[in-house]
Amino acid sequence: MAEQLYQRDVYGQTLVELGLSDKNIVVLDADLSSSTRTNLFAKQFPDRFFNIGVAEQNMMAVSAGLASCGKTVFVSTFAVFASGRAWDQVRLAISYNNFNVKIVATHAGITVGPDGASHQALEDIALMRVLPNMNIIVPCDGPQTEDAVRVAAATPGPFYIRLGRSKVSTLENKGEFKLGQAQLITEGNDVTIVACGIMVTEALLAIKNLAQKGIRARLINMHSIRPLDSAIILKAAGETKLIVVCEEHSTIGGLASSIDEIVAENSPVKVIRVGVRNRFGQSGEPQELLKEYNLSSLDIEKAVLSNIS
Repeated sequence: MAEQLYQRDVYGQTLVELGLSDKNIVVLDADLSSSTRTNLFAKQFPDRFFNIGVAEQNMMAVSAGLASCGKTVFVSTFAVFASGRAWDQVRLAISYNNFNVKIVATHAGITVGPDGASHQALEDIALMRVLPNMNIIVPCDGPQTEDAVRVAAATPGPFYIRLGRSKVSTLENKGEFKLGQAQLITEGNDVTIVACGIMVTEALLAIKNLAQKGIRARLINMHSIRPLDSAIILKAAGETKLIVVCEEHSTIGGLASSIDEIVAENSPVKVIRVGVRNRFGQSGEPQELLKEYNLSSLDIEKAVLSNIS
């Protein structure tokens, strides 16, 4: 792992680069542009940026209207507002019409930290997964954030891209980013660990400790939750004894549920979930909260050791 970057910094810079080459791109924000970093686009292209104010439902409706006129629309706010407060508009105005709207939701998960439960989106992937046409990407680091934003801009249809608040370590040698194709980070046939977002880094730390105990773990970076790479999961189900799914999200409805559905229907194998279990978030420092909610590398290691036979 190399440098640490804010994913939202990368998002804002990538938007500017895309805006230079594509005048069809417009950007909307709900009065949080300095936090989401869409202010970088606003400064460069003031005639193609719209601050809708604290009115997320209206922002989604406006984005659908612009998309219906042929624009490629990036719309940003915190994940808890993009997915929860504006869900009806996302469903009926954007997803139903398969419009070209890219929802880039920042400050997701419990690592929002001191902002507490009201600002910690733990259900957003579940809410977006049930919507037809919606693509969902959870990048693991800064460079993958740029890849995801560029792919979304080049691919017709609605996207939900989930970013965190804190800096994240850059993973080296993870391979090319392709929508719907997961990345194999480490080889191993004792257990498969599937992770997305910041949990990929936590999983890597756990795998180093497991290796010292003689357990070889396969790590899959499932950045694309929809479409999901079912082939790599079914291969893992056939070759390893156990699958452990790690996500900074509720254990219900997110990445783990996606994998449960594929495995149960095609190749049953034991699946263990490392995520937030039936709790709301709370205020705290990011690393404190990862420990409190059993999402640390040590918790992943314990989940493997407790369930591997």
